[in-house]
Amino acid sequence: MTTTFESQRTALADVVAIPVTPFAEDGRVDQDAHRALLRRLLDGGVTTLTPNGNTGEFYTLTPEERRLVTELTVDEVGDRAAILVGVGHDVPSAVASARHARELGAQMVMVHQPVHPYVSQSGWVDYHRAIAEAVPELGVVPYIRNAQLTGARLAELGAACPNVIGVKYAVPDAARFAAFARDAGRDRFVWVAGLAEPYAPSYFSAGATGFTSGLVNVAPSVSLNMIEALRAGDYPAAMKVWEQIRRFEELRAANGSANNVTVVKEALASLGLCRRDVRPPSRELPESERAEVAGIAAGWSL
Repeated sequence: MTTTFESQRTALADVVAIPVTPFAEDGRVDQDAHRALLRRLLDGGVTTLTPNGNTGEFYTLTPEERRLVTELTVDEVGDRAAILVGVGHDVPSAVASARHARELGAQMVMVHQPVHPYVSQSGWVDYHRAIAEAVPELGVVPYIRNAQLTGARLAELGAACPNVIGVKYAVPDAARFAAFARDAGRDRFVWVAGLAEPYAPSYFSAGATGFTSGLVNVAPSVSLNMIEALRAGDYPAAMKVWEQIRRFEELRAANGSANNVTVVKEALASLGLCRRDVRPPSRELPESERAEVAGIAAGWSL
């Protein structure tokens, strides 16, 4: 029987939330806070979650912590949302994480961009194919940040692996995205705007049907308002949301996105939802910059 992945494809055409990983005072994953933040997302109407994403500080977590985050998420979410588990690093590690996600009952995995100074386009296909073929029952979503990769290579991967069903595209170039999607097969994959709300309107105009979000941790209703507007084709309404979040996202994107996670955790800390702690190479905001983030968070209707 051929798996069609229809429910997984539907889940990707939505706000794909990237939960933070809260840390306790002793530096360990704060399991209680993590569960509470997940419940807040679910109660806020979020139906697709990516544990071990970049907003979850994937690259600072140990293998044991990544497994713990996956387990906490699957257990807390149950059947209330679709789960897209972030996996990556070397192929054996990514495959082991994907199989762990499958054993727990997750429906999909997102493959982080290969972290290697020398990535060939054919090697990119080989990397993702090895992971996808190890878990044929799961939907697989490559996370593309490489502007050199061509749509033809993704088409090649999709032809070899039917379970590669969607793409998190995070190259900050809407024209390049439009061409890439058409070269790869616009209807073959679900296209997720991987640069979140700031790029969602332009990427939706070129074929995206979902977007990722770290901001959703702070204000689920804001992110959901944007996707509702985009689904309706109401770009003026979507841009009103864009204006509402602009400063927050500018703070996250400043200095090469140095404070991408930091700003989100600072907002959550200002609301009393978790500690502001982040791990190196990220760093907490200085005292002088915290009030602005707190003011933005307080101003949103939560």
